[in-house]
Amino acid sequence: MFGYEEGDLITVEDEEGNSYELEVVGFFDFNGKDYAVFVPSNIDEMDTDDPDYGLIFMRAGEENGQVYFDQLETDEELETVYEFYEQILQAEEDEEEEE
Repeated sequence: MFGYEEGDLITVEDEEGNSYELEVVGFFDFNGKDYAVFVPSNIDEMDTDDPDYGLIFMRAGEENGQVYFDQLETDEELETVYEFYEQILQAEEDEEEEE
């Protein structure tokens, strides 16, 4: 989706101009919006207590042929999207167990 596959690395820039390299985990649609899931590219080297450790959810889109990723606007949106993503993972796990 959006020309990226699981494991691809992308660089995003925050509002202050700081660059971060992220690894694509996947994409999904929820409530009519596209979302991307990432982890820091160096997650294997990070301490689990690091505040940047873990999954990163962003809204994904395409405008004028350019892919963009936006931060989620509220903690409520993040919680709702995270819960939905957990359901996706659980469904995939259930499918694997059935095979």
